[in-house]
Amino acid sequence: MSKPIKHRPANGPTSGVYKGDALKDLAESLNITISDAVASALASDVEYRIHQVVEEAARFMRHGRRTTMTASDIDNALRVLNIEPLYGHTPYNPATFRRALPYAQSASAGPVYFVEDEEIDFDRVLREEKITLPKGVTWTAHWLAVEGVQPLIPENPPAIPREAPLDPSTVAPDGTLASVIKTEPSGQLNGLSLPNAASANSKLTQQQQQQLVKQVLSRELQLYYARLTGALLPPTTDIAKRTAALASLRSDAGLQALLPYLIRWVAEGVVEALKDGAHSENDGKALEVLMDVVTALLENRTLFVEPYLHQILPPVLSTLLHSTLPPSHATQLRTAASQTLSRLLTQHSTTYPSLSPRIMKTLLLALISPGKSKGSREGAIRGLVGVGKEAVRKGLVEGGGAKVVASECQGSTLRESNALLNATFEALQVLQPPPSDMTDALDKENPADAAVIRKLVDQVGELFASKIATDSAWAREIVGIGPTDDSP
Repeated sequence: MSKPIKHRPANGPTSGVYKGDALKDLAESLNITISDAVASALASDVEYRIHQVVEEAARFMRHGRRTTMTASDIDNALRVLNIEPLYGHTPYNPATFRRALPYAQSASAGPVYFVEDEEIDFDRVLREEKITLPKGVTWTAHWLAVEGVQPLIPENPPAIPREAPLDPSTVAPDGTLASVIKTEPSGQLNGLSLPNAASANSKLTQQQQQQLVKQVLSRELQLYYARLTGALLPPTTDIAKRTAALASLRSDAGLQALLPYLIRWVAEGVVEALKDGAHSENDGKALEVLMDVVTALLENRTLFVEPYLHQILPPVLSTLLHSTLPPSHATQLRTAASQTLSRLLTQHSTTYPSLSPRIMKTLLLALISPGKSKGSREGAIRGLVGVGKEAVRKGLVEGGGAKVVASECQGSTLRESNALLNATFEALQVLQPPPSDMTDALDKENPADAAVIRKLVDQVGELFASKIATDSAWAREIVGIGPTDDSP
């Protein structure tokens, strides 16, 4: 913000450093005639302005920790006082003043200084080689690292090869795991030697035959990983620690380096819990916690989980479609797995368009394939609900899944059969239109309603058709007949 210029009060003509004669000479050079009083007043005001500029420039000099005032200080002072700067005087090209010889006619005039102009020899300039100006400074963006891997582009420094141990399973002295990537020599292609390969590079290719790529976790992350996994799974019974651990996974940043280790820990925990049939109460609690961990990782916006989707899906689908789960946790586990699957598809199905069809195929095989257990069919149905409304229609109505469930559970009173029937009925309710005040049942005496009932029985079976027929709008929505379409 510019400072206002202070106006010096008029105190009458005074004699100072800046004389009035200098102003009279300047006025005469411009063909202006001024009196001595006006010249004296102007000289006094000019001297005041010079003092003001020098005072501001001295402030810049002191703030710059210097004892010599430069032209940049004067420029900054003029800018602060809202005065147009002096052009042609820069601190990078200071002007050189020379003292003129005294005139014998006017010895009392004092010394005179002037700026000496440099004499340029045009012949010398024309003979010199022309210099091409370089391009101006430009800015460009490039990837320094992607997921911790430095791309091999000219802007990045070259990677330094490391010597790898001969045994790929060797563990480093510091306890870190190392993965070895083997490369073929430059004189081979798919194991076949090339006839024109140079033997001079054989030693170099042998040294570069194996490259060691390590990822070393800091001690803080290792301690965090140990405390986190210890606070989540049973036998721990501290609910507060478990809640805090899940909240940390859900919101903390800086866990990208731990993401592959956490996903592997979840996969190993699911395999361990399902290995012996998962009949115990501890197995059910462990699976619930592991599903909560996967959900927390997906909810963390700072984590980039797309490269690890192929590792996240197996434990989720295994929990969803496993035939035997702890009876007291089966419904909750399959519901949690279907919700996790729904979140995963919602976040990443646009990036990977083939993800939803592949999961749909897996769920349909588990639903309609012969020989599958009731638990697997229940998990497939809940998974279809998680995928979406159209998945339920394709799986239960068009694919015949509801009819398979009805024929398998007809007349059965087992707990698994009841759970499967309830899951199927809840899935069919997804296709139910919004409720209205007037809900009427299908009338068997009406030819149009009778045609709807026959088509409904053919698609979902008599067991579910009898329940759906109590709502005509729901029945017509399932069979694909509009409310005003009365044709059979």
